[in-house]
Amino acid sequence: MITYRIAEAAEILAVSDDTVRRWVEAGRLPSHTADGRATVSGPDLAALAEHLAESAETGERDRTRASSVSARNRMSGIVTRVKRDHVMAQVEMICGPYRVVSLMSSDAADELGLEPGVRAIASVKSTNVVVEVPQ
Repeated sequence: MITYRIAEAAEILAVSDDTVRRWVEAGRLPSHTADGRATVSGPDLAALAEHLAESAETGERDRTRASSVSARNRMSGIVTRVKRDHVMAQVEMICGPYRVVSLMSSDAADELGLEPGVRAIASVKSTNVVVEVPQ
């Protein structure tokens, strides 16, 4: 099973270590002790990341999250879902408050070992980006 230390989980979710510790203490994120350190499982972290992203999409505000995020073209995150067929794979990630979906060959997904709970970096290269300002 893939596990992350509290600091790694905080980095993936773009929150402070203390926020993750509070979520663990409140039972919002299950933790385990490994070698004297608190860890969280990759699948549990992926589930929380999905919940946080859904809350952001529906306008619910998590007051523990920073008020703004600048996500240039490399975003650290966690894989939440992988759908494969014989040729292609659809990989979903949560990178901070953002949901990122990538299509790649099944071979590439297999070579990278992508599965829910795996930490990954989404690199974005686009010649067409739409920017909106809320009114």
